[in-house]
Amino acid sequence: MSDYDDIINLAHHQSKTHPQMSMHDRAAQFSPFAALTGYEDAVRETARITETRVELDEQERQELNQRLNALVSHLAEHPVVTITYFMPDERKAGGEYVTVTGTIRKYRADERVLEMSDGGVIRVEDISEITV
Repeated sequence: MSDYDDIINLAHHQSKTHPQMSMHDRAAQFSPFAALTGYEDAVRETARITETRVELDEQERQELNQRLNALVSHLAEHPVVTITYFMPDERKAGGEYVTVTGTIRKYRADERVLEMSDGGVIRVEDISEITV
């Protein structure tokens, strides 16, 4: 005879005051506990690498301005261009260099931005290279 023979065949106890917990809620009691909420996101953000903006010298700036002026004067022809520009990071210092290829829809001189045919907007001061 074992120690539990007297209770092994009894019905499961049902509380009169507390409703029975669902299997889902019982399982949630044993799920992992994240003591530092957001810690993994913070580590991932810190590890993300950004580039520093490279300042162009005077000659490079002049060449870029000449290419830009030539493009603006030929916008009606819809030339296909490849533009590399610096996109500042919204969350930390630095950013990344992005290269896009497409046609320029409009040059907004008052804002000094290029509006691309795909809807993208590029600030002229962020451009580092233009290739036609």
